[in-house]
Amino acid sequence: MVETPDKVAALMDATRALAAIGAPHALVGGVGVGVHSGVPRATADTDIAVLSTLDRSAVIQALLGAGLCPTGQFAHSATFRHSSGEPVRIVFDAGFDAMIQRAERLRVAGVDVPIVRKDDLIAMKERAAADPARRRSLALRDRADVDLLRGDVPDPDEGW
Repeated sequence: MVETPDKVAALMDATRALAAIGAPHALVGGVGVGVHSGVPRATADTDIAVLSTLDRSAVIQALLGAGLCPTGQFAHSATFRHSSGEPVRIVFDAGFDAMIQRAERLRVAGVDVPIVRKDDLIAMKERAAADPARRRSLALRDRADVDLLRGDVPDPDEGW
């Protein structure tokens, strides 16, 4: 039997590991959209931005120590797989630094999870959607996320 990846456990373990080394960070991406909009949103991974000036190797070592397995390294990110199977992307991008500093706190399963503010998430989604190099399907998802964040949420009684 294949187990379902656990977004909450992956977020908790990554957050605990980053907090343990004093690494400023914040939840971003589709999971952040779901939290702020109140509408669960399908997403392939859990995205966490860390301060771009952090020692990348220290961040990676902390996540390895928390049991996350590395799956890739890129110019502005490192990817991991949580023991539940949930993919986790750690983003190192100076464009997120001020947002991380302004992050709100959300209590999840007894853990203090920083999450970027809704207005910052809208700004980052608008920036991503406007990037001409972004794959069209992702840009459309970013635009839909902006609409969700601005309150265009589905009514369960609305029908077709």
